[in-house]
Amino acid sequence: MSSSAIGYAQQNRARFLDELKALLRIPSVSTLPEHKGDVRHAAEVLKAELQRIGLENARLIETAGHPLIYADWLHASGKPTVLMYGHYDVQPPDPLDEWLSPPFEPTERNGNLYARGAVDDKGQMYMHVKALESLLATTNGLPLNVRVILEGEEEVGGEGIASYVASKPADLQADFALISDTEMFAPGLPTLCVGLRGMIYTEIEVRSSRTDLHSGMYGGAAPNAFVALCQIIARLKDESGHILVPGVYDNVTPPSSEELDAWQSLPFDEEHYRENEVGSRALAGEEGYSVLERTWARPTLDVHGMPGGFIGAGAKTVIPAKATAKVSMRLVPDMTPAGTFELYKSYVQHIAPSDVEVDVRLIHSGDPCLIPVDNPYVQAATTALKEIWGKDTVFIRSGGSIPIVGDLSRHLNLPSVMMGFGLPDDNLHAPNEKFQISNFHQGIESIIRFLEVVGESTGI
Repeated sequence: MSSSAIGYAQQNRARFLDELKALLRIPSVSTLPEHKGDVRHAAEVLKAELQRIGLENARLIETAGHPLIYADWLHASGKPTVLMYGHYDVQPPDPLDEWLSPPFEPTERNGNLYARGAVDDKGQMYMHVKALESLLATTNGLPLNVRVILEGEEEVGGEGIASYVASKPADLQADFALISDTEMFAPGLPTLCVGLRGMIYTEIEVRSSRTDLHSGMYGGAAPNAFVALCQIIARLKDESGHILVPGVYDNVTPPSSEELDAWQSLPFDEEHYRENEVGSRALAGEEGYSVLERTWARPTLDVHGMPGGFIGAGAKTVIPAKATAKVSMRLVPDMTPAGTFELYKSYVQHIAPSDVEVDVRLIHSGDPCLIPVDNPYVQAATTALKEIWGKDTVFIRSGGSIPIVGDLSRHLNLPSVMMGFGLPDDNLHAPNEKFQISNFHQGIESIIRFLEVVGESTGI
């Protein structure tokens, strides 16, 4: 393997890392209104960078929320077209007191770069940009046609890009998508994610009275919204981790025996996972399934928050009139968000105490997906990864959801190559998020080589 573009990337490693740090200093937190200007600033910076490296037609695409960024280079006649996707928005950094260094001041420690968005997804998205720069700077062109689409709402459901993709715009026509928003199974082990869980994110609102009531005057007669809500939640799963919503398992397609055998051969230490990644006294979940099956191939139900009532210092003896819980379910093939939500909503309404009113709302959703490993672009990726990493690629699923993958498949019939370079302990969505710096650089080189292999291949 000899690539002038890879040589360019290696010679410019320090600059590439400094540029990533500058991007990470922009607090593009999509869910907080006070950071709306920061999100747009990040979009403008990226649009300018795409123009600088030589892509064409760079522009912002306005949505009801934060803007999309588009650019392309379409001069590789007869070659496939890749749609390169990433997101530039990040999660809130809270709780701030748990960060060892400021979340928006990128800091190097022990070979890692610590900052909010370092791996999810600014660092991984920026690998695409720097791979394209390396190719354009050394060959005055690209080995295949490229479209780039970046979004600023992935962390809040991705409604803007979902609507845009559903409209089937001509500027998203491609043969396949490349997404780097996943992780390697273990350090130094090249990994392709070929399956994602979908999700439904919901709110359950319970109303028990017209107004909050004094517990001394009305306790024992007035229904309590929080108690009713807790009773509902307690009946969503049993103590063995089995979801109690009737019919929810009817459309679950289990992994094949070949896939299960492959998972069993992966270097996975359950006790290390429990202690170092989860940090719990014991692991939970459905009995009778391995940890990888539970996190990759089984539906789940989790409660994320229960705002309401009195939570200030001191005491206030109030019976709350309203209580809310944020509840999500992760879905696996062949479950559908719409069908699962209807089962869930009907069950919640059925088990709710008769003395309260219940409203069940769908906030956002995403489809699960499973990508065949004999896909020619997946095969090209395994070739490129072995050249860069010197090891055979492993195929995994992810317990997480990337809604754009389902949108691209459903509306544009695009298969996705999910080539991620994060690590299991990178603290996504948590304090002290990090990206291993060597993975950032080797990720750029892997993407360069992947694009070259696709461009060199015949019959794709």
